[in-house]
Amino acid sequence: MAEPSNKCFIGTFIHSKKLDELEYRHDTAVFVDSHGKIVAIEPLPSSSDQRAAAITAVYDHLQWRDSQTPIVQYECREGEFYFPGFIDTHLHAPQYPNVGIFGKSTLLDWLDTYTFPLEASLSDAAKARRVYTRVVRKTLSHGTTCAAYYATIDVPSTNLLADLCLGAGQRALIGRVCMDRVGICPEYYRDESPEASLAATRESIAHISRIDPLMEIVRPVITPRFAPSCTTTLMKGLGELARSTQLPVQTHVSENKNEIALVRELFPPALTGAVDDTYTAVYDVFGLLTDKTILAHGIHLSEGEVDIIVERKAKISHCPCSNSAITSGAARVRWLLGKGVCCGLGTDMSGGYSPSVLEAARQAALVSRHVAMGGDDRAKLSVEEVLYLATRGGAEVVGLEGKVGGFEVGMDWDAQLIGLSMVPENEEEGEGVEGEDGGNVDIFGWETWPDIVAKWLYNGDDRNTKKVWVKGRLVHERK
Repeated sequence: MAEPSNKCFIGTFIHSKKLDELEYRHDTAVFVDSHGKIVAIEPLPSSSDQRAAAITAVYDHLQWRDSQTPIVQYECREGEFYFPGFIDTHLHAPQYPNVGIFGKSTLLDWLDTYTFPLEASLSDAAKARRVYTRVVRKTLSHGTTCAAYYATIDVPSTNLLADLCLGAGQRALIGRVCMDRVGICPEYYRDESPEASLAATRESIAHISRIDPLMEIVRPVITPRFAPSCTTTLMKGLGELARSTQLPVQTHVSENKNEIALVRELFPPALTGAVDDTYTAVYDVFGLLTDKTILAHGIHLSEGEVDIIVERKAKISHCPCSNSAITSGAARVRWLLGKGVCCGLGTDMSGGYSPSVLEAARQAALVSRHVAMGGDDRAKLSVEEVLYLATRGGAEVVGLEGKVGGFEVGMDWDAQLIGLSMVPENEEEGEGVEGEDGGNVDIFGWETWPDIVAKWLYNGDDRNTKKVWVKGRLVHERK
């Protein structure tokens, strides 16, 4: 880990001011202290001498020049800007080797055919280390500064994922997956009993609490895989654990119509005491629907379910890529937002085929247009809105609102430096293309800044992510 330093970042800063508005700050300096917190933001004059003097004045005001902590300056080049780090609110770390492999399956068949065998195999420590190291590095390379990870039922490999995230500097919610229902979970891959599942979950929580006592980088998250995978006894125990620890909860809801029918069959109100037979009511009756709950998907929610989600202040992780790939459906995000539901974006690997939240954002825009084709033109999400979901929206989903997701004094410096290819004025046909590593985004110089951001959203990839910081620490640099 690099020696702590105070940092000054100079250039253009773009972040979401609100759901439908991006703020552009040009010729600006952002000052980040050795703890990774933004302590000052100052506009800069155009004159280079005056700029240097203005920066020095802030150093003096912050008493940085009088301290023993070194000062490091970063300055944007042409075609570069700073953007908040992306927040992936839903992904399955052990499934990363299967990205792009979903065949012709729908959800329940896909789990049995592809997912459970791979997850079970990660009880092999060497295999788990290989897979988890790669998924952390890969997501960081795409600008993901925080990820809500599902692990497996295996405690040592779940703990390993937490260790690797902490070592790499990626913020993460780490969840040991709970699943004990005979007949739904395969015999080779399920918890032996509700008691065993709860004991293993507590063991993993204890480990994460030991390695990061303040939970500044890694946090445990209570993770019933989804309601059908858990018995009523386990669901009740997990709800009690959530209440006693005040930890976040992550799970799935209303992803697939066959899954919803299965929930009705397994959890009739007569058994659970729920007010109705909806998927959401099952989580609520067991105490798993709280203001710290992350519900992935929410495609087929009813009006009543959304009302209770809003009342409990639970959150939705929208996963447009996997919802399309596994043919689950198109979530009505505009409707959810209008009802007051907090939403973020998830890659949902390996149902989703990409580790990129930027890809999830563009897919969210496209899926919203498919919803609009059904007759509601208001359903369309703008560039500004999907980038909000990728940053500030995601921050609220994972419980980090006001801490990350934007550039404001008092927030942590979780950021990425984006670099786009500037097409030279004297470029001739066929030259300057072979061997370029600037990605798919070509900037000619006449685009407005909103146009530049739109081109990045729809054409960008990890080649444009030049540097990534978490809490002021440089955690990825493209060579």
